[in-house]
Amino acid sequence: MVKKVLTWASIAFLIFFVAYRPASAAEVVKSIGSGIVDIGTGFGDFFTRLVS
Repeated sequence: MVKKVLTWASIAFLIFFVAYRPASAAEVVKSIGSGIVDIGTGFGDFFTRLVS
């Protein structure tokens, strides 16, 4: 029950955030995407150096 309420509250907050602060929401997504790319690059470098 608590998990369901938290899920719906998170979705509502996300919609509110995107609707009222689209520039900030875009920056957050951009930062998250950049972090994911950095992690992927790190793993790629690690396995490249591991194999070579």
